[in-house]
Amino acid sequence: MQVILLERVEKLGQMGDEVKVKEGFARNFLLPKKKALRATKANREYFQSRKAELEARNLAARGEAEKAAKKLDGQKFVLIRQAGDRGQLYGSVSPRDVAEAMEKAGFKIDRHQVQISVAIKQIGLFTIPVVLHPEVKVSITVNVARSEDEAERQARGEDVLAGRTEAQEAVAAANDVFEEGAGPAEEVATEEEPAEA
Repeated sequence: MQVILLERVEKLGQMGDEVKVKEGFARNFLLPKKKALRATKANREYFQSRKAELEARNLAARGEAEKAAKKLDGQKFVLIRQAGDRGQLYGSVSPRDVAEAMEKAGFKIDRHQVQISVAIKQIGLFTIPVVLHPEVKVSITVNVARSEDEAERQARGEDVLAGRTEAQEAVAAANDVFEEGAGPAEEVATEEEPAEA
């Protein structure tokens, strides 16, 4: 399907470009979000008549986004989550979680602007891109930790999981398999003895 772009779309084109896209992409994303128009004669004329207005609106939105980008670029946000001994989260961190943390810090960001490409399922520091405008992109750092103290240690560069030895790892693995205090030897000892006839 041929469409006329009403704004810059990453990996597709600039405002005013006429591009060919798959029908599903046009119907489900570009057209409903008003990022493009079908490339018909009437729409081409409509775009030409409103081109100056659309460019002015885009320029104003970009200016607002650049102001916000100066404040937001490089910011650090802490998310406290429950996690296991090895740092594996019980659940994952979603774009909505990051957007809520940013909102608490005073930034008005929509969850769709937070670009998490791979689910965050581990504690640690993560650099995440935030798209404020199709032409303005910044990076933030999200510090996922189990406590405020651990977040501070991670921010200083400490590896909060490195303090465990191999023996401690083995004990932790054994505790995951067996209930605490009940090892395999104790389970064998509690089996019923055969009844004498």
